[in-house]
Amino acid sequence: MSNILVTGGAGFIGSHIAAKLAADPNNLVIIADDLSTGRKRNIPKKKNIVFFDCDVNMLSEVIKIFLKHRIDYVFHYAAVVGVDRTLEHPVWVLRDIDGIENILNLSKDSGVKKIFYASSSEVYGESITYPQHEETTPLNSRLPYAVVKNVGEAFLKSYQQEYGLDYTIFRFFNTYGPNQRPDFVISKFIEAAKRNQDITIYGDGKQTRTFCYVNDNVDACLKTFDEEGSVVNDVVNIGSDAEISMNDLAKAIIKVTGSKSKVVHVPPLKEGDMPRRQPDITKMKQLLGRDFTPLEDGLKRCL
Repeated sequence: MSNILVTGGAGFIGSHIAAKLAADPNNLVIIADDLSTGRKRNIPKKKNIVFFDCDVNMLSEVIKIFLKHRIDYVFHYAAVVGVDRTLEHPVWVLRDIDGIENILNLSKDSGVKKIFYASSSEVYGESITYPQHEETTPLNSRLPYAVVKNVGEAFLKSYQQEYGLDYTIFRFFNTYGPNQRPDFVISKFIEAAKRNQDITIYGDGKQTRTFCYVNDNVDACLKTFDEEGSVVNDVVNIGSDAEISMNDLAKAIIKVTGSKSKVVHVPPLKEGDMPRRQPDITKMKQLLGRDFTPLEDGLKRCL
């Protein structure tokens, strides 16, 4: 039996990871979340899931989990998320460095076999070349959220070198699906469309993103857990490579919902809204081993 700690397990992707891990009765899944951005209703109701209301940035809180349970693996997904929130509260974001260090120190001292870390496409900043490749694209973002993710990656690599603590780094590009907070783009667009309200887009709407359905994200990530030796001490982009502009995304959501909403443009964000995002997902395709969920199908599942 494996004891698996999922920090941020009441959040969007973390709750899906926890549910999939708990589908194996041989796993005990321990969720740690302070519910600052996660929601308790996201936590799967299964006998082999244990929940701790815990801020992993506070050593006095997270150490209790490691004292009570022998942890074999950690999925460290706890973080301040959301562009607006991270721009408004940069100091809050920087506190996540404490959580990374707490998890790593407790893991190395208690025999954790491997850590799976949720990084972000934001670490790439504004790239010169596309698609964004894990090894060749510079990490040049200066936003606090991206800096913290980059620091987390550096911590993992350093702890592996010095203490032999293995890791896998997931650089998440836009992921969507059930349980997502209402302040993310697809959730916001869907809720507006359902109410026939205006869909608000920053700038001219020509900026492009790629959108990965949460099941594709989780299935690919868990392949690195299930298949020993897969993406060990390495980085993998997790996302879709199908680009779509914000204008076309709004049109697709209006179509799927049958909405009468209109698209309204507002001034662009001062920072953090890159004109383009497109990952190189060669590694992810090998992990997933199946077709990706088409955007229209994923939107219908969200509805």
